[in-house]
Amino acid sequence: MKTYETKNIRNVVLLGSPKSGKTTFVESMMFEGKVIDRRGSVEGKNTMSDNTEIEQIYQRSIYSTLLYTEFMDTKFNIIDTPGSDDFVGGVYSAFSVCDSGIVLVNATQGVEVGTEIFIRQAQKHNKPLVIAVNQLDSEKADWHQAIDSLKNVYGGKIVLVQFPVSVGTEFNAFIDVLKMKMYRFKDDNGTREELEIPADMMDEAQTLQQELIEKAAENDEQLMEIFFDKGSLTEDEVRSGLKAGMLKDEIFPVFCLSAKKDIGVKRVMEFVINTLPDPGQHENELKEGGSVKVDANGPTSLFFYKTALEQHLGDVAYFKVMTGTLKEGMDLYNPETGDKERVTIIYAAAGKKREKVSEMKAGDIGCTVKLKSVKVGQTLCAGCEYTFAPTKFPEPKFRTAIKAKEEKDEEKLGELLNRASAEDPTIVVEYSKELKQTILSGQGEHHINILKWKLNNVDKLEIDLMAPKIPYRETITKVAIADYRHKKQSGGAGQFGEVHLLIEPYYEGKPEQNKFKVDNQEMVLNVKGKEEYPLEWGGKLEYYNCIVGGAIDARFMPAILKGVMEKMTEGPLTGSYARDIRVYVFDGKMHPVDSNELSFKLAARNAFKEAFKKAGPKIMEPIYNIEVMVPSDCMGDVMSDLQNRRALIEGMQSENGFEVLKARIPLAELYRYSTTLSSLTSGRATFSQRFAEYQQVPADVQEKLLKAYEESEKDE
Repeated sequence: MKTYETKNIRNVVLLGSPKSGKTTFVESMMFEGKVIDRRGSVEGKNTMSDNTEIEQIYQRSIYSTLLYTEFMDTKFNIIDTPGSDDFVGGVYSAFSVCDSGIVLVNATQGVEVGTEIFIRQAQKHNKPLVIAVNQLDSEKADWHQAIDSLKNVYGGKIVLVQFPVSVGTEFNAFIDVLKMKMYRFKDDNGTREELEIPADMMDEAQTLQQELIEKAAENDEQLMEIFFDKGSLTEDEVRSGLKAGMLKDEIFPVFCLSAKKDIGVKRVMEFVINTLPDPGQHENELKEGGSVKVDANGPTSLFFYKTALEQHLGDVAYFKVMTGTLKEGMDLYNPETGDKERVTIIYAAAGKKREKVSEMKAGDIGCTVKLKSVKVGQTLCAGCEYTFAPTKFPEPKFRTAIKAKEEKDEEKLGELLNRASAEDPTIVVEYSKELKQTILSGQGEHHINILKWKLNNVDKLEIDLMAPKIPYRETITKVAIADYRHKKQSGGAGQFGEVHLLIEPYYEGKPEQNKFKVDNQEMVLNVKGKEEYPLEWGGKLEYYNCIVGGAIDARFMPAILKGVMEKMTEGPLTGSYARDIRVYVFDGKMHPVDSNELSFKLAARNAFKEAFKKAGPKIMEPIYNIEVMVPSDCMGDVMSDLQNRRALIEGMQSENGFEVLKARIPLAELYRYSTTLSSLTSGRATFSQRFAEYQQVPADVQEKLLKAYEESEKDE
């Protein structure tokens, strides 16, 4: 393969819902570029993309795949992304290195929730988009319904570049209103003939051409003047106006397609080359702010958007050349870690097919092997200190606890989970000391089940998944006092310590006081010292020394604090962390021989526990804000399910043809919600979640939690 200049490179992400035909489309793109001489099929399990065992089992994309083709003296770098929301991490990483996108819409379905999600994400990432209505050769294809659904969501942004002569099994021709020609296809290999538009279709073609010209002129003042002066625009002028509109997110040009029969593939590729920007027309954002122009003459820098462990090759690292020229054998530097790396080999990748190249210029995308320590989102460079902004991945939506079936495999499991998270940053692994569980989070249950399949079948490790414990918090609602004497005598030196303490609720900004009313009696404390401890699990402990008359030596006060803190890490109600409490130690007793730190620590633990139980204790649970995007015909079922999960609906609104529900819901009720939502809506809805705050649990829920904890304590 020759070395391509930046201006002759197009980096395109393929987007679309499941079954929209992305994998088949990229097969035709590579066939047109003669990278392959025979097109594979998803059913035949022989496509260049979707080439892993698990993808072939499910017959759908699970991982993003880098592919390339060469067409019209241009190198296309194509990233075929998964259509399921569970694997959206591959889409986000593709946005970080691609300059534009092609969205496939299934002609039998029209706009689906997945379509809307991906287009919305592309808009957030400022990526110009082409829309191709695919599978027009299907028996159930409906061009008009598909276009209507696009216009319902995106309104005047939708502009037709083509329309089909007929749809269904006879689909073999379309009218191109940019070229004002009819293209008819003679076979299933993209062989086409260019014909004049039939007379009975000329009126529709001219109407659509005029709409196309007007839309192009709207986005460029100079073109608008030409249009008013001449009443029309040339083909190149129309392209220029379309490009301006696409870059401003004002135009989505629409094409006709049958990827399976290679109908329309070439025209989409021609349009991308002639209209969409090359990498040199973009600037790359730096982590610390500012940006750098894509320039092959600058210092060399690479951004790594993906890593993978592949059979026969080992660790494969996928990169984009952000600036300069990468040459085989080049020594580079990681500004983040200080590590030096040598790129011994450079590949252009078409799925598992790889072609060795000697160099790549700014804007190109490729992969290499045998790097020592590069991770997703890191930069390697030479002659500069660039660190490019890492990809911002979405928050997890599904969490589960995980453990190895055999305890001896726990260390191996930890290593495999860390590798999985490094390859796919939307997999989040955390060991919770509080819950005493390893918590695995991802984008959905299917996402986690794919990881489980890999652990079982590839790594030969048996695991168990289970509902994760909830990180409840415990606190109090009123003032209480308690005392406890720890006394132990068993020959020789004994143990003795007595602690009297008062506790009260704390909240931010609460005024300090020394007068209290407890059990209808007034108490006045003499505060001698105060210590504040922000707690790593949230909230605060305020610790007051109110000892008078030397009842307890100052040297024992840290031990009392330690006893209180130990009990706060294992609350009296459910063993959860306690928070937001003021503790006043106001009295106690010592023994001249038997008192020691351990005695006072144990006395403080038990006094705190007794006071806590008398202070109107309450359990608090984590509450999450969620936003659910759902088709209107499923709204009732989704709302009913949320209400059954103790959710508080805060609002709803229409957005791009879908309903958006906003609610607050306890984390305890979110387990497997992504699975239920998919079932209720046939996979047409999606949601996002984010931690909001802790709130008191209802009385009936608290009662259940207390009983469950008591039972578990008995079992132990």
